[in-house]
Amino acid sequence: MIRNLIFISIILFVFISCKNKSDKSSSPAHELKLSDSLENIENQIKNLDLSEKLFKNFNLVDIQQINKSIKVDLKYATSDNFMKIKLYDKLSKAYLQKDVAERLSKCQDFLTSIDSKLYLLIYDAVRPLSTQQKMWDALDTIPFQDRTKFVSNPENGSVHNYGAAVDLTICNSKGEPLDMGAGYDDIRKIAYPSLEDQFLASGELTIEQIENRKLLRKVMTSQGFINIPSEWWHFNACRRDEAKRKYPQLLEE
Repeated sequence: MIRNLIFISIILFVFISCKNKSDKSSSPAHELKLSDSLENIENQIKNLDLSEKLFKNFNLVDIQQINKSIKVDLKYATSDNFMKIKLYDKLSKAYLQKDVAERLSKCQDFLTSIDSKLYLLIYDAVRPLSTQQKMWDALDTIPFQDRTKFVSNPENGSVHNYGAAVDLTICNSKGEPLDMGAGYDDIRKIAYPSLEDQFLASGELTIEQIENRKLLRKVMTSQGFINIPSEWWHFNACRRDEAKRKYPQLLEE
């Protein structure tokens, strides 16, 4: 597949070059289009390299190749995250272990059966251990026990590092997330599923917000995903020790 793409890029380069030489009105704009075309092809080759590496070596798949109804907004591929910087250089899609992706696809099917206008929206899937380390280091001012509730210690690894965990929410047909009463990556205790009753009693969470969280949990637990007590958005496909036995760990992009 890579050879075919490279061959096509060469043909495209020769074709455009000949066209520009034969066109006396050739201008810098033509050169810009040629440059853009080659850059796009190079990016496709790089992404293809990464996709094949992840598929062959780690058995990871792009979730949208399994179920196109699932939406993706990969937060660490942008600066829209708690660190306010782009953490993924190559990852631009949500990759998961194939068996995990198939279970998540069934979760989407279940959600569709409940409400055809609702969709799972993924914020993070497989996460390289190198990124895990950066996130851990960024929270070094937070007490150790509190830090481990938000980011797993890289020494132990995260289920994310094995492609067996997913951070996600539910969105409507416009891609707007349902109100969960706390945002993604919210380190405050109001994001804790374990403390929802407390925040409902204080009026800091509404019944609608908690019902939205319960809907997400209902959908995810239907396929055996496990929510953690401190993040409404985080679900593990299995325990960490099982992930270590079953899957290879992604160390870096």
